[in-house]
Amino acid sequence: MHYYFARLLSVGFLPIRQAGWVLVILQLHFAVPCISQDFSHKEAHAHNDYDHPHPLFDALKNGFTSVEADIHLRRGILVVAHNHAGSRSPRLEKLYLRPLDSLQRLGHLPAGFFLMIDIKTDAEETYRVLKSESKKYPALLCSSQSCPVKIFLSGNRPMKLIMKEGYQGIGIDGRPVDLGNGFTVEMMPVVSDHYKNWSSWNGRTTPSEKDLIRIVELAKRVHAEGKKLRLWAIPDNELAWEALLNTGVDLINTDHLKELNEFLKKKGH
Repeated sequence: MHYYFARLLSVGFLPIRQAGWVLVILQLHFAVPCISQDFSHKEAHAHNDYDHPHPLFDALKNGFTSVEADIHLRRGILVVAHNHAGSRSPRLEKLYLRPLDSLQRLGHLPAGFFLMIDIKTDAEETYRVLKSESKKYPALLCSSQSCPVKIFLSGNRPMKLIMKEGYQGIGIDGRPVDLGNGFTVEMMPVVSDHYKNWSSWNGRTTPSEKDLIRIVELAKRVHAEGKKLRLWAIPDNELAWEALLNTGVDLINTDHLKELNEFLKKKGH
């Protein structure tokens, strides 16, 4: 334990006397041995990651390279919650920004890690606060595809403001309608959409080629621009994961971290 405390202190993870920091440091202490593994799944996206017992760390333990956090701007503070943010909702900074910054500096993050932030409140106002808060962690705001953590925004996307200001380290979660409009991979690394917009297959029986042909065509369009494809609200089981990977979907959107981890390990991914 003393070794990890010393390492955290050495990279400026202070002040440890504050209760909130102590909790985060304890999280890091117990998580670091678990996430120092020789595997990562570039296809694994943790949907509503904050709903798991140990947000971020459960995903990392299972080899995930992409996590999703829904945020609300509440009294000037960014908090993580699905529908309704309350006084007990945890802060985005505590759950994700601080730990990711420290883990990155300790060398315990898989390369090309994605933090997708789904904005639930006013797009531009929330983005301004997020941009200000993120500047405290410059390692999370790099401007290239090779950056250790790639932050991009979904939900209420501040498209006009980001396009006006230009790319400043925080990208956008694209939609199929955005394809062909000149968005760079840095600005728009991922294109996402609702699964039911592309297929009615329920994931319970073996799909026919016809069931998934539109997803195959969408994947080709996305890949032609160097971007990754993610579909949400998919049938969340092994049969569907296999089928979607075969169509060219890049990020499997799941609530089942352990199960997807085991599935991908069996496939050698």
